[in-house]
Amino acid sequence: MEVHVILDNYCTHKKCDEWSGRHENVFFHFTPASASWLNMVEIWFGIFSRKALKGANFKSTSDLAQAISEFVEVYNENSEPFVWKKREVRGSQLRNTIANLSN
Repeated sequence: MEVHVILDNYCTHKKCDEWSGRHENVFFHFTPASASWLNMVEIWFGIFSRKALKGANFKSTSDLAQAISEFVEVYNENSEPFVWKKREVRGSQLRNTIANLSN
C-alpha cells in the first residue's frame, strides 16, 4: 500500500531521509514555498475528516472511494468558496504570543 503525505515546505519536514529510506511505500509531497493559499485545502480536509472519516471503518479501498464520492456530492450541494485572508499580526499580539510561549 502506498501512503502519500502532503507537507508544507517547512525545513524540518525535509529532514526525514533516513526514516523515508526505511519506508519505501511512503511518499512526501511538499507544497511550494509562499503557497499559504493552499492552507484552504486543509480546511476542506478537516471538514471531510470530521464528517466522513472519523470513526469510520472501510473494508476495502472501493468502500472508501464510495464514501469519499458520496461526501463530495452532498457537500457540494451547498458549498461556497473559502475566503483566504492574510492575517495581520500587530506588535501587541506578537508580544503576547512570545510571553505565552515563555510561560
